[in-house]
Amino acid sequence: MRVGFIGLGSQGAPMARRIVEAGFATTLWARRPAALAPFADTAAKVAGSPAELAAASDLVCLCVVDDRDVEELAQGVLAGLRPGGIVAVHSTVHPDTCRRLARRAAAQGVQVLDAPVSGGGRGAAEGTLLVMVGGPAETVESCRPVFSSYGDPVVHLGDVGTGQVAKLLNNLLFTAQLGLAADTLALGGQLGLNPEELGKMLTRGSSASFALGRLVDAGGTLERISGHAGLLLAKDVRLLEEIAGERGAEGAVRGAARAALGAMGAS
Repeated sequence: MRVGFIGLGSQGAPMARRIVEAGFATTLWARRPAALAPFADTAAKVAGSPAELAAASDLVCLCVVDDRDVEELAQGVLAGLRPGGIVAVHSTVHPDTCRRLARRAAAQGVQVLDAPVSGGGRGAAEGTLLVMVGGPAETVESCRPVFSSYGDPVVHLGDVGTGQVAKLLNNLLFTAQLGLAADTLALGGQLGLNPEELGKMLTRGSSASFALGRLVDAGGTLERISGHAGLLLAKDVRLLEEIAGERGAEGAVRGAARAALGAMGAS
């Protein structure tokens, strides 16, 4: 399978490198030439436009920031992708963005998968990203070797859009857990415990979680996490709130996540 990759940021760049190193014929495109420089020593080719990249690819992976970027780049990609081609959206966006793109692509014989990821740049570099995929089962299986070059596990959730819902739920729970962990460490301090030592202990007990570990590493408060992740988490929680509201879905975790965002000043 020939792979095109757009979105060479802190997470996308190591994903693309894993694809190249796995032996897939890979074509890259980026708005900034500097993003392509780290690939000069690889077998990856560089396209002059998204359409040119798509014309040289069977699968095009998009790992860009938001819905607007996905929709804008999809225009060029669909202009060059031949029938039978596949677009995989690795960005975290609204499920309806992926569903609209899938309907539009189907008119020209192209399939769309939504495949958001979790694990950051480190997970991408180590090949341990969690890849949450929505779309037709046969299409997912055809792309699994590529996804597995940077992801483990690669989980098929259902139809197009379900991968995005799963990613938003993941980030909702992570946000809520951050708030609960911060409250717990603060309560321990009020009860006379050293928060730093308490944090070390809790990360080794039955209370351990990824969110708690991140908080302890950040000094035990939400300030540092808010600085680099608060706005993104707030965006994802708002998206999930919108989706849940449309379906009348409830869940106490939503309140806990909102409280955490409030504590981070990111609500």
